[in-house]
Amino acid sequence: MILCSNPQAQYLAHKGDIDAAVASVLSKGSYILGEEVQAFEQEFAQYIGVAHGIGVSSGTDALQVALRACKIGPGDEVITVAHTAVATVAAIELCGAQPVFVDIERDYYTMDPDKLKKAITKRTKCIVPVHLYGQPADLTPILEIAKRHSIRVIEDCAQAHGALYHNQRIGSFGDLACFSFYPTKNLGAAGDGGMLVTHDDELCRNARSLREYGWKERYVSQCAGLNSRLDELQAALLRVKLRFLDGDNANRRSLAQAYSRQLCDAVVLPKERPDCSHVYHLYVVRTQHRNQVQSAIRRAGIGALVHYPVPVHLQPAYKGRFRASGNLAETTQASEQVLSLPIYPGLTVSEVAYAAKTLKNVLEDVA
Repeated sequence: MILCSNPQAQYLAHKGDIDAAVASVLSKGSYILGEEVQAFEQEFAQYIGVAHGIGVSSGTDALQVALRACKIGPGDEVITVAHTAVATVAAIELCGAQPVFVDIERDYYTMDPDKLKKAITKRTKCIVPVHLYGQPADLTPILEIAKRHSIRVIEDCAQAHGALYHNQRIGSFGDLACFSFYPTKNLGAAGDGGMLVTHDDELCRNARSLREYGWKERYVSQCAGLNSRLDELQAALLRVKLRFLDGDNANRRSLAQAYSRQLCDAVVLPKERPDCSHVYHLYVVRTQHRNQVQSAIRRAGIGALVHYPVPVHLQPAYKGRFRASGNLAETTQASEQVLSLPIYPGLTVSEVAYAAKTLKNVLEDVA
């Protein structure tokens, strides 16, 4: 089976450096919020182009801490999309706030700024655009709308480490931005991990306090916080991988181009927003025969997955509980048609060719 993603391949590509970094941490005897975390926070913040990084235990926690650092809670509305990993919405609800769903752009699978305008109410306190699949959301109009209404913007960058919007790293535009280091991400740990980044000194102080019980001085909670700390082992591993992130992203883009050349007449290909750099966390095509095609190519050894088969607002845990602005027609159609093909550093050109040829052959049979 050609896996849809393969975090072990990334480890094996940098095994010597990673093993040495992990061994160094184990020999020091400091395992939580130590020198490695501090160094990684600084290095990652510098990479994104912001002043501060705050390491936490997952991408979901990064979003929750970011929202709480902005004083968002019960009675507040947070606008986001339903075509996303459920973590985006789970974090909003964990704060006691109410998610409000807007539709996506058909071509890019990210928040539609025109639909965003119609969703804002007096209760709206934050907008969470999701840079899905490695594609930057259209931040300029989103930020303009937010500024006009004095609303916070928190970028969900869980799938887009290193992506560029108008030659600037995503994660450097909003009041805060949140990253996941889940093993399959473009920058993945060997377990869970996450980070918030921000330009804002006060938001940084709030987030650092919230991630560790609301402490400003040890053992004295100034507010009700969390236990959400990035550990030294993950930070050490991520520091190694960060050095290779741009090269790995370039490899993903090259593989995506190879797919697109071979599939241009077979399926709806992913589009890249103008003046942006898509980093292809996922290579997502569309076909009206998605379920039939997925089953067939998986039988042929192609580990294609669906991101995501059920929009969040239609999932059992959330259906009917939160407001949707409009009918989310593009969201619903995407969930019925999208298919993620294997892509990761270490995937070979011959494997891409086999996956593309298999998909084309299956489509000829079902057409």
